[in-house]
Amino acid sequence: VGHGPSPSSSTPGPEKREKQYQAHQGFRDHHGGVTDAHTYFYADEAKCDQHMETFLRCIDASSGSSEDGFSAIKLTALARPQFLVRFSEVLVKWRRFFHQMAAEEGQARRAVLDTKLDVEKLQESLANLGIVSKAESQQWFTGENLGMRGTVDLLDWNSLFDSRTKLSRPLLIPNRKTGQLEPLLSHFSEEEELQMKRVLQRMDVLAKRAIEKGVRLMVDAEQSYFQPAISRLTVETQRRFNRSQPIIYNTYQCYLKEAYSNVTEDVELSRREGWHFGTKLVRGAYMEQERQRAAQMGYEDPINPTYEKTSEMYHRCLDYVLEEIKHSRKASVMVASHNEDTVKFTLRRMMELGIHPLDKKVCFGQLLGMCDQITFPLGPAGFPVYKYVPYGPVNEVLPYLSRRAQENRGFMQRANRERDLLWKEVKRRLLTGNLFS
Repeated sequence: VGHGPSPSSSTPGPEKREKQYQAHQGFRDHHGGVTDAHTYFYADEAKCDQHMETFLRCIDASSGSSEDGFSAIKLTALARPQFLVRFSEVLVKWRRFFHQMAAEEGQARRAVLDTKLDVEKLQESLANLGIVSKAESQQWFTGENLGMRGTVDLLDWNSLFDSRTKLSRPLLIPNRKTGQLEPLLSHFSEEEELQMKRVLQRMDVLAKRAIEKGVRLMVDAEQSYFQPAISRLTVETQRRFNRSQPIIYNTYQCYLKEAYSNVTEDVELSRREGWHFGTKLVRGAYMEQERQRAAQMGYEDPINPTYEKTSEMYHRCLDYVLEEIKHSRKASVMVASHNEDTVKFTLRRMMELGIHPLDKKVCFGQLLGMCDQITFPLGPAGFPVYKYVPYGPVNEVLPYLSRRAQENRGFMQRANRERDLLWKEVKRRLLTGNLFS
């Protein structure tokens, strides 16, 4: 569990899986009927700025209502969904190209961070494929201070991508289906490059306000076909603002098959670069939509097959972060779960690892009005615990709440238990004559 299929396995090939990162009109990740993209682009940008102002007010409200509060933001409100899908596609293609070369070196089955390409072989491969000359690729590694160990791993490879996007000519990578070289950045127009800058500027404004107000920002996870771009943009913001404390929290959905890989890669990046890793762990909220879209567009379902596998993934990711907290003290996690077993697992592992509640490296979160029998005992026991407050017009909030109910299977059974506990407490107070104490 955790890494998804390797490039050499018998599951559908990369060209089929890449359908996941193509805009689809039926799933609200694409706007049809746009005849003048330039005009439409600026209309969308104005709307994104309005959303940013709403988030600024949310940060202010959070600051005024609680100490060490959180404010949640959604990147699909700060950037056009089409841009996020296209950027995700580019990131995934770049990553798959790395794994394709690793498979050719006989490393297809290794864990992500254990996969290391030999620099000399990599340069020869890039030259043989006609992508860049050996002299040019040598300049890549010299300029980036990479290859000093003689190997390149995925994090090194991703940092190469950052500078390659600035090349005057487009970088070509091979299409495994056709055997032809295709420009990696063919989807990126000047307008989309501007959108990239604008969304990072908006996050910059929000992060600075959060620091000013003593609030932390949680970037919500969204559908898997947006998520590579959302995570990448969030990490860019973490690099800037998490130098001395975790201001920006990234969200990882543990129902995704790639959740553990995503968590371990970002933790390792934070170690190398010396910033604080902040995360919110959730199970995930878009399962039905994800599976419907995968079936309709013909790519592999990105979701774990069972709830039990998702819980296993959650505990695996959580344990990895708790170990990092113990060893580095530069990580923080919000356990955003309504699952009692997960809360108990967290408390037990904290005790075993010697992580004290007052360290405030681990906090818990539940939705307002849901599973108070989990929330209420944690606070008096000294654990930081938060109630997540969705707000807005009813027609906009209801879809969000319906996803939470769908995400939290067995919710009605827990609601019944909560009702029974409340009734038990009422009877206890009646019998002792302390109804309002």
